[in-house]
Amino acid sequence: MLTPNSAGHYRFLEGIDPYSCGVVADPGHEIVRVPLRAWMPWRQGFEFVDRFLARAGVGRASLCAMELRSPRPFSMEGFIDYNRGYCGVLEEWGLLPGGINPVARTNVAPLQGPPPGVSLHAFSFVRPSATPDGPTGFIVAGAGELREGTLEPERIVRRGEISREAMLEKAGYVLEVMQQRLDALGVGWGEATAVNVYTVHPLEESLRQLLLDRIGPATRHGLCWHVTRPPVTEIEFEMDVHGPAVQLLG
Repeated sequence: MLTPNSAGHYRFLEGIDPYSCGVVADPGHEIVRVPLRAWMPWRQGFEFVDRFLARAGVGRASLCAMELRSPRPFSMEGFIDYNRGYCGVLEEWGLLPGGINPVARTNVAPLQGPPPGVSLHAFSFVRPSATPDGPTGFIVAGAGELREGTLEPERIVRRGEISREAMLEKAGYVLEVMQQRLDALGVGWGEATAVNVYTVHPLEESLRQLLLDRIGPATRHGLCWHVTRPPVTEIEFEMDVHGPAVQLLG
């Protein structure tokens, strides 16, 4: 079930404390994704977002998704600690109505050339649509092979395994999560403009075919493999799906 965020003009799929599972803009509005020309430390990134939103003529409540890059995967405890600070900023901004986080997020750790600290890679916000009958846009948050509900290592699918069979099972689980989130948002693979895979492991033939078969019509935009690690140690495979109405370079 989607939860309305009337102040931000979007609806979101509830997740856990640090992030929602996905967002879709309300009718008459559109999601704008803004990838940055260069990463910046995440707190400085929030200041950049604040200025950008002000120039765009929308309020802080319009922020609907954040994409972060980390120097290395966190331990589960470290990830929980980082999220406290991150959520503290969202709370300062008044973005946690009723204590529920509406803002989707992806956070991964590049294998090559990682940032020195957690950094902002991109963000998305909602604005009134210039074409009321046009696409509203959506963002599906990143998810790895951690069974949803709580951040506990014991919930990792095939924990500690990276065999061909284990990777197929991990990817199959993540694809199912993506499908469930798309369904809940009321959108499909055909509306996606970017399907992102985050793993340091090769996309060997059977894994690649599993992905291509499942994402179907989204393949016209390709399948983007980011050689990165998911945000938490022992998680090996992550995905997200983007379908913004507009993309601007920040």
